[in-house]
Amino acid sequence: MLTIVDKIKNDIYKQKRGFVFTKYRFFDLGNSKTASKVLERLVESGEIRRIARGIYDYPKKHPELGDIPPNSNKIADALAEKDNLKIQPSGAYAANLLGLSDQVPAKFVFLTDGHSRTVQVGKLNIKLKKTTPKNMATAGRISGLVIQALRYMKQKNVDDRVINILKRKLSDKDKKIIMADLRYAPVWIGEIFKKVNS
Repeated sequence: MLTIVDKIKNDIYKQKRGFVFTKYRFFDLGNSKTASKVLERLVESGEIRRIARGIYDYPKKHPELGDIPPNSNKIADALAEKDNLKIQPSGAYAANLLGLSDQVPAKFVFLTDGHSRTVQVGKLNIKLKKTTPKNMATAGRISGLVIQALRYMKQKNVDDRVINILKRKLSDKDKKIIMADLRYAPVWIGEIFKKVNS
């Protein structure tokens, strides 16, 4: 019979390094106090790392640099899982993810259907920003990422270079998805979708 310690360890270790999670992931295995105590013990032994209050990771290791900082997307995913939220990268971060901007944002902004909040993890600043149901209709899909990236860039800055990057970056499947989600995009972004598919 596996103990709660074994169950939590097994769940963490079967994930790839870089896995980010909250203590709430394990509350179905026992009461919250027990899960929290097990995680604290694993932090003390160096098996996992506490990266913010209630947020942990199973860190990736570098042979010379040691533990690698966690990925902002994975932190946001863990927060979304905890509160059963939808999230969508937006702003400079969305543009960066698509290769439309080389600028690495100082703040990683995710739109959400939950409450607005900011989480600081080391040097990473992750902001969850409450938005409208329409903005969240394409959350988690490539179309949502493209819409948010183009919104950030603004219509006047979207030229042939941007369209060609999207043509190269998006797979045939991605292109079908953005066309299926045309109704959720502002009219000018819908026109860009059509050009990307031409």
